[in-house]
Amino acid sequence: MFSCAPRKSDNTKYYEILGVSKNASQDELKKAYRKAAIKNHPDKGGDPEKFKDLAQAYEVLSDPEKRDIYDQYGEDALKEGMGVGGASHNPFDIFESFFGGGGSSRGRRQKQGEDVVHTLKVSLEDLYNGTSKKLSLSRNILCPKCKGKGSKSGASGRCCGCQGTGMKITTRQIGPSMIQQMQHVCPECRGSGEVISEKDKCPQCKGNKVTQEKKVLEVNIEKGMQHGQKIVFQGEADEAPDTITGDIVFVLQLKEHSKFKRKFDDLYVEHTLSLTEALCGFQFALTHLDSRQLLIKSNPGEVIKPGQYKAINDEGMPHHQRPFMKGRLYIQFHVDFPDSAVLSPDECRTLETILPPRANSHLSGMDLDDCEETTLHDVNVDEEMRRKQQQQQQEAYDEDDEPSMPRVQCAQQ
Repeated sequence: MFSCAPRKSDNTKYYEILGVSKNASQDELKKAYRKAAIKNHPDKGGDPEKFKDLAQAYEVLSDPEKRDIYDQYGEDALKEGMGVGGASHNPFDIFESFFGGGGSSRGRRQKQGEDVVHTLKVSLEDLYNGTSKKLSLSRNILCPKCKGKGSKSGASGRCCGCQGTGMKITTRQIGPSMIQQMQHVCPECRGSGEVISEKDKCPQCKGNKVTQEKKVLEVNIEKGMQHGQKIVFQGEADEAPDTITGDIVFVLQLKEHSKFKRKFDDLYVEHTLSLTEALCGFQFALTHLDSRQLLIKSNPGEVIKPGQYKAINDEGMPHHQRPFMKGRLYIQFHVDFPDSAVLSPDECRTLETILPPRANSHLSGMDLDDCEETTLHDVNVDEEMRRKQQQQQQEAYDEDDEPSMPRVQCAQQ
């Protein structure tokens, strides 16, 4: 009695499709399938046939029993049965189960929902001290009564208008042998591909599958956060059927401060001194962003120049996530000279004994009688420029109003 051994056929094709050796481990198979499936996914412009072949190869080789039969007898043995099911699953189901997407068919695959972005205005004090803000928002959630089905029975029918695709294509003739095709959302199912009978519609959501809810989010603003930084609440955006819920994103927007300016982790502030303070010393209290009073004072005998900067270490902005470390506080000094700067001869002589000597060396050896004496006048340069500009505009206007003179033509002899 003869026993019929199964006919041996190609047993290398699946390994070649995945680009692995015949002794590849399960981890190597997974990595190879992941990389090739993402690259060849039809939704990303890949080859549908290649995508299907990859799924078939991975389904067989990832199953020890099927792989053993394939290695011994080849692809034909799997097609003939050999006691196990053949490689017949939907390639999109394999892709989704592999990546955790779930779903039972390509049409039911979950899409990614959109993120909702809000601008959140914050003060410099908020970013220096840290704070939390409670915000009330409205969002769509899957109807709790019908669980997002839209119907009482949980069933829905395929839309006849678009054959379940959610989109309709219309054509119109725009010229001889010229046809224009336009795609638009199906008006009958509003893009869902499904229709629910009026009697079967969920009484709570009226067949819309979603309802609105009010939600309060507590936004924690950490010390040292920056203008433009994002705070993300994952999965808190609008819910929708067969959709991975997007995020709510708050983007911090720093309001301008009346006193302090921020540059990275440093703070800048300006302070005006009187001429006496600049020459003879000063001290003043500066109210910081956390309401502390800082005593700012000059060193004995120190002269402050107009526009000069001084720095205080560790009084700038806290470093984000390292709030015990801080930048520097820079103070720029301006010197306010007195308006009535007319001094008596005695006051001048007193100042001359204290201040550096006058720079008159360039006049030495020059006969002052040969110099023409001038008089200095007080002037407002901005006002002078505006006056000259108005004068030029008036002159240009007057030229346009003058009657044009007749042209002189040469008489020909």
